[in-house]
Amino acid sequence: MTDRRYLRAAGGVAHESLRGALDGVLFVPGRWQRVIAPLSDLRDTPGGARDRQLLRGTRFCTITECDGHAFGFDEDEGYCGWLLESDLGEDQPVTHWVAAPATHLYAAPDIKRGERMSLSMGARLRVTGDVGRFASTPDGYVPARHLRAIGDWRDDLVAVARDFLGTPYLWGGNSRSGIDCSGLVQAAFRAAGRDCAGDSDLQSQMAGADVVPGSEEAGDLIFWAGHVALVSAPGRTIHANAHHMAVTEEDLDAVIARAEEPVLRCLRPAG
Repeated sequence: MTDRRYLRAAGGVAHESLRGALDGVLFVPGRWQRVIAPLSDLRDTPGGARDRQLLRGTRFCTITECDGHAFGFDEDEGYCGWLLESDLGEDQPVTHWVAAPATHLYAAPDIKRGERMSLSMGARLRVTGDVGRFASTPDGYVPARHLRAIGDWRDDLVAVARDFLGTPYLWGGNSRSGIDCSGLVQAAFRAAGRDCAGDSDLQSQMAGADVVPGSEEAGDLIFWAGHVALVSAPGRTIHANAHHMAVTEEDLDAVIARAEEPVLRCLRPAG
């Protein structure tokens, strides 16, 4: 109730799950929709600062609207914020997710006919059939080899993170076009079918075992104030960072030496 990122209330309207916890507001059940934009900024106020981004196909419960924006929360994490109303569409079922770092949605099953939009890893689609090497969807065609059925997850967090190497750093970013440190960790965990919060302070509270510094293994997480890195091998890390303004893999000692804050936690996540 004290963290606005999870407070399902805005402008005097609250989700019905808060009945008994708030007074003087209108309670509504909300309306489930799906993100139809390739990528949608989730903001703290209508048109305000970006907190995170939601990928195409993310399910979103709209609670209220204001000035062309919709306030609500995503189904995956319950993260609250404001999206452009135009980024949302009907709540259609999805069957597949983008398992490649990025792909394109084409107007026709032909790479020469031009793309309609770019999609990042984690975007979700409804596949209705196959046309040659393409999967058909209600909105166009995607190379079938770039997709996996929902539930068919990847099994290597480090391999997923390496798919993002070279991606530009973007505060609050969650895609191959731009990503931040916690967005990279979340993308890796979600591609493996594992729940993961979107911000590093919340990720640092994940269940797991504390690791003695110097004994980190691939898949462990290292936290500083406002930053997180994924251990790719003993003594090595992958992280999205503002020093290189990109996702890089480098020696852990170099990251520690460059950091302005001490390491807060070394974590081996449960599961």
